[in-house]
Amino acid sequence: MINLDNQFSNILNKFNEIQNSLNNLDTSDSRNLIKLNKDYADLKPIVEKIEEYQKEKNEIINLQSLINDNDQEISKIAEEELFEKKKLIKELEDNLLKLLIPKDVNDSKNSILEIRAGTGGDEASLFASDLLSMYQKYADNNSWKFEILSISETGLKGVKEVICNISGLNVFSKLKFESGVHRVQRIPTTESSGRVHTSAATVAVLAEAEEIDIKLEDKDLRIDVFRSSGPGGQSVNTTDSAVRITHVPTGIVVSQQDEKSQHKNKAKAMKILRSRILDNQIQQKNKERSEQRKNQVGTGDRSERIRTYNFPQGRVSDHRINLTLYNLNEILNGNLEELIDPLIAEEETKKLADIKNE
Repeated sequence: MINLDNQFSNILNKFNEIQNSLNNLDTSDSRNLIKLNKDYADLKPIVEKIEEYQKEKNEIINLQSLINDNDQEISKIAEEELFEKKKLIKELEDNLLKLLIPKDVNDSKNSILEIRAGTGGDEASLFASDLLSMYQKYADNNSWKFEILSISETGLKGVKEVICNISGLNVFSKLKFESGVHRVQRIPTTESSGRVHTSAATVAVLAEAEEIDIKLEDKDLRIDVFRSSGPGGQSVNTTDSAVRITHVPTGIVVSQQDEKSQHKNKAKAMKILRSRILDNQIQQKNKERSEQRKNQVGTGDRSERIRTYNFPQGRVSDHRINLTLYNLNEILNGNLEELIDPLIAEEETKKLADIKNE
């Protein structure tokens, strides 16, 4: 079991070290200054809670000594206060344990959202289009900026593949559990017999990587340029504006052709490439961690079927936490909180259990 006093002592010592480093740091060392200030800001609310907790514990010690006082009135008052203090201490402990949950360093990042039609033909591409609309509306609800970086559409207003950039406050922390296979059960518009079909689309949510996160060496990149092509393969541009970038060490390939400018296509491709490389690193860490801890909600396996959208019953089921809701239309209109908030809470509960068992 976790020893809170030892944990708190370590945190206070680290906080004091950071304060001393900030006081003695050469201000020209901007990179270290930024890191220390971030560490200081992250620890300060925890330190304040620890100090409050320690103050209340000292008061409990004082009250315990007063319970045995010869004056019965003082003893009774001390006993009543002690009862209230113990309740407060329990609340403080629970709050502190939540603050001790390791933060995902990527939670505050923007996200790259990738949606691809899976099995199910035209119906799968129409469902991918529905998912795109759902996430656009969810972004609007959160006042996030939603930008489509590239999109491949079908003639039936469906989407084969779309890559988007979503920026705003704590985007990745909200969307990271959306990665996986999303399944739909409904009667396709092309189905004359009224039979329910099942099809699927895959969603990948990547933390948007900055240059400071992923350093790309020129020697590790192979960059090819070619002419953009539209449906059927016909050329839609007379210049070599499309860009394909291959990251040789990982084999990750990104193509971008939506812009008429080669420069803009390259910039977008590099943004996606960095995020995919960072995601690759995250998946490796998640795999290693999941081998040690089998109780995670699961944010990594892209082949995992995570959710079913059943239109005939107006039902949405998240299979990771056995959650079923009967408000399909609201969810497709971007009201995802009833799905996302329980996933976040479940992950927090599991991490809290890990801390308590350390």
